Amino acid sequence: MKLSDLKLNLDFDLELDDSPAESMALLPALPGRGDSIAGKMLFLIVALLMCIGVVVVYSSGAGWAEQKFSDPQYFLWRQLTFAVAGMAMIFVVGAIDYHIFRKISKLFLFVSIGLLALLLLLKLVHVIHGAARWIGFGALKFQASDLAKYAIIFHFARLLSEKKEYIKDLHDGYYPMLVLLMTVVALVALEPNFSTASLIAIIGFTLMFIGGIRIKYLLATALPLIPIAAVFAIAAPYRVARLVSFGGGEKEFSYQVRQALLGLGNGGLFGLGLGASKQRDLYLPLSYNDFVFVVIGEEYGFIGAMLILLLFAGIFVCGIIIAKRAPDLFGRYVAIGVTFAIVFFAFINIAVSSHLMPTTGVALPFISYGGTALLFNSLGIGLLVSISRYRKKVETMERAQALLESKGGAL
Repeated sequence: MKLSDLKLNLDFDLELDDSPAESMALLPALPGRGDSIAGKMLFLIVALLMCIGVVVVYSSGAGWAEQKFSDPQYFLWRQLTFAVAGMAMIFVVGAIDYHIFRKISKLFLFVSIGLLALLLLLKLVHVIHGAARWIGFGALKFQASDLAKYAIIFHFARLLSEKKEYIKDLHDGYYPMLVLLMTVVALVALEPNFSTASLIAIIGFTLMFIGGIRIKYLLATALPLIPIAAVFAIAAPYRVARLVSFGGGEKEFSYQVRQALLGLGNGGLFGLGLGASKQRDLYLPLSYNDFVFVVIGEEYGFIGAMLILLLFAGIFVCGIIIAKRAPDLFGRYVAIGVTFAIVFFAFINIAVSSHLMPTTGVALPFISYGGTALLFNSLGIGLLVSISRYRKKVETMERAQALLESKGGAL
């Protein structure tokens, strides 16, 4: 290995005063870029979640697939295909320099805003009827809000890292980020997709808070936004029905809530066993997607449900460790944003399935049926792996600099 190779790998602009051979002789063996335990553990956890997802989607969706597509294995093969593609995504993204996403973050964000606006335009001219969430053709469709969520994370991480010196300034720091966030949130809310819009807003404000935006600015924004969001939430009858079902007592439970609670109750401590769910077969709507956690609780019991919670807790811990050890602020903010997004969406799904929150259409990451959402989340995990692989580059350069200077060289 030559020191010129070290320069290439670490992405630093160096001027070498020593010859490569002489410099290399001064350097000790350096740790590999893949030596991060947190990154490896994260990969194993996500791989296990994907495997669980394939099994549970097949178990929960076979009856629905037989009824709708005349093929009980329809969901199985599609979920397996996307799981393999997701693993490949993690490998590819984990092997590249995550700083690429800093360079394209602005393009990423404006493309997502353009797609969200296009969906609303198509809905306005009646090309799309109902919720305008999906874009694409045939099997190549994805929710534009998934793209927008990660675009916000990437671009906010870039702005917070580049504007660190004046991020606390109201006009130069806070307002530009607030305008971008509210634009995305408003477009997603108008699809309508109120739950995802709310979660994107929470992710954006969380990043701004961690990045150093003055809390008084955030509170001043929240004061008018909360009542506006409340009015928007009760503007649609179906959202009102969900709120009434959540807060109105057992007599007001919706059909979904009743079936979900029955399923979780059936599972007991150890569950009914693989494929033995009673609620999945045409009783529990979307048992393979929004309410897949109910099938896990029914078939694998409290033990299985706790395992899922522990796995997502593991993602949170690994993500925080990677963020803490990130070599720069951009990597730190991306790691925090991705970790928070995945774990927060999982928490919402599990809380809804357990009737701890009003019913909303949020999937369980890596487990619920759905290809493009799994791929976007795999992109996020790949970035965490990439950040973990680069975490020692600053320390490595400092060690190399110190060794060369001790021998009279310079790096």
